[in-house]
Amino acid sequence: MVHIISTINLKGGVGKTQTTIALSEILANNYNKKVLIIDLDPQTNATVSLMDETKWLEMDKKGNTIFQLFSDKVYNTELFNINNSIVKNVSNVNSGIKNLDLLPSSLRLIDIQDKLPLVSNSGYFIKTPITILKEALNETIKNYDYVMIDCPPNLGLITLSGIYISDYYLIPTVPDILSTYGIPQILSRIENFKIDANIDIKPLGIIISMFRSNNRLHNSIIDSLKYKERKADYPRIFNTYIPLSIKISEAAEFNSRVNTLGQKYGYDLYNKYDELTKEIMSYVE
Repeated sequence: MVHIISTINLKGGVGKTQTTIALSEILANNYNKKVLIIDLDPQTNATVSLMDETKWLEMDKKGNTIFQLFSDKVYNTELFNINNSIVKNVSNVNSGIKNLDLLPSSLRLIDIQDKLPLVSNSGYFIKTPITILKEALNETIKNYDYVMIDCPPNLGLITLSGIYISDYYLIPTVPDILSTYGIPQILSRIENFKIDANIDIKPLGIIISMFRSNNRLHNSIIDSLKYKERKADYPRIFNTYIPLSIKISEAAEFNSRVNTLGQKYGYDLYNKYDELTKEIMSYVE
């Protein structure tokens, strides 16, 4: 059975993409899960962290990225091919991790996202851009144990197309005021979308990232989040906190080839990601 999980926060720089990548790498490498990462973010950070940039640019030019999928619907073309667009065995660890695949993003998603509302007005039949991703992946996702979707820092149509096919969503956040400010909006907007779209998506939980144990504000914000969790205003706060580490930014460099995930993240950070992965697996499996 496939488990589809979107990762979202309305603020950038909270560790959303790196959390998605690390969880996916560990699921595939440590627990022999077949994992597909879908990069819906036009910033393409997940894509360039997991595959060679030259190869990615060539694929984008040929229409083998997520951009072409949405572009086809806007311009009524049929150029996107899912089989040609999924990159197998990605990661800079040991020349790629077996069973870890990627559907890459494109910078050109920025150009297409404002045109997506036009999809519903084209042709003779009522269509919706929300179902574009589902229609393209309906058969392919059955080949995976996990599909991890890295969403843009907004709740626009591209993000909602990822939410539409997801069973769960994760909210990584730095425990500070600005990073946690948008959590109520995420929860309420997705709950309303869930009702309108008649889907069954659940909040899997809030992940504390870039945590500094000696920071008074961080600890105070976590206490506040846990209080809201106890009141059932917020979903669970995961027990595993991901610490602030210089290795997080270093791990995003694809050309820094390493042999193990421990080398990539540093063993302390790697162990935290592994603990978090086991937590997530315990809730969804």
